[in-house]
Amino acid sequence: MVRSHAGSQTKSATAGWIVENLSTAILLFDSKLRLQLVNSAGENLLSASVKKMTGQRVDQIFGNNALPKALQHALDTGQVVTEWDLEIVSASHLTQCVDCTLTPCGNGQGDANVLVEMSNSDGLRRILRDEAALGQQNVLRTLVKEMAHEIKNPLGGIRGAAQLLECELASPAHKEYTRLIVDEVDRLRKLMDRMLVPNAAPRMTGVNIHEVLEHVCSLLEAGTDPALTIIRDYDPSLPDLLADRDYLIQAFLNIAQNAAQAVSYQGTVSFRTRAQRQCTIGLKRYRLVIRIDIIDDGPGVPAEIAEDIFYPMISGRSNGTGLGLSIARSLVHGHGGQIIYSSKPGETVFSVWLPVENGT
Repeated sequence: MVRSHAGSQTKSATAGWIVENLSTAILLFDSKLRLQLVNSAGENLLSASVKKMTGQRVDQIFGNNALPKALQHALDTGQVVTEWDLEIVSASHLTQCVDCTLTPCGNGQGDANVLVEMSNSDGLRRILRDEAALGQQNVLRTLVKEMAHEIKNPLGGIRGAAQLLECELASPAHKEYTRLIVDEVDRLRKLMDRMLVPNAAPRMTGVNIHEVLEHVCSLLEAGTDPALTIIRDYDPSLPDLLADRDYLIQAFLNIAQNAAQAVSYQGTVSFRTRAQRQCTIGLKRYRLVIRIDIIDDGPGVPAEIAEDIFYPMISGRSNGTGLGLSIARSLVHGHGGQIIYSSKPGETVFSVWLPVENGT
């Protein structure tokens, strides 16, 4: 009996470890549709802790969608129910589509429970889309660099000729034209330099993500209207990560500037950090990932560019270059991370996921 009891305990502990380390979200609801159990993947997917969710009804967690009805149907019929592309809103207000399998089961005491397996249906599509986009982006970046070199080479000669011409002109009115040429050449050179972003490997050192974000906030505050409100919502328990500080500053600054421009420098831009456990980025699994959300309350991403927003030369502004998010994405991918976003009028969230350690 002792051996059997010990074996049972070992088996139970092993099963618990397996459930906790699954990449699929596992949730267990009782007959009154109250949450009894959720694993780490479930906490990540719903952006809420097990302590906060345990004991809550399904409609309190997921709102008024098809899931409460599906759970009740599974309980009433005793049949497995599958829901595809079910839209849910997480505690961080991120809207996502999930696939669910609901399996009625007992708890060994005669009570009916429903086990829910839930996975982000956007995940595989995003992986495939990102892989395709990166391939296209690399080809496009090569083309852009070749074009930038071709444009940049004669700019020095044009600038020098304009300066020499300016020295020969006596009329201040005419000198204004040569000054305009010089200014436009300088503007083009800066644009070309931005297109020719270096491909050097990141110089990895220990980096505090909040120090990076505070630097970005200070740059944003110094260069924007005082009417812009910046909110910090940091998790102080986050560890340092191995990263290139300068690259991260540039990536987050590009995203934050987009957010500030989206609210015309008069709304609110929020910076939020959270820990995510047992996360998959691309095809790798990570025990711990830092998620950084940059949120604005602007009008949202225009529908016509929503699918192509990370491509170079794609911008929702008439005076935009469309390089900021493309560069940010390249820099984040260079750290093994990813950028995803959701957008609706009044709330756009760009989420950067950065692994703290090597994945498997």
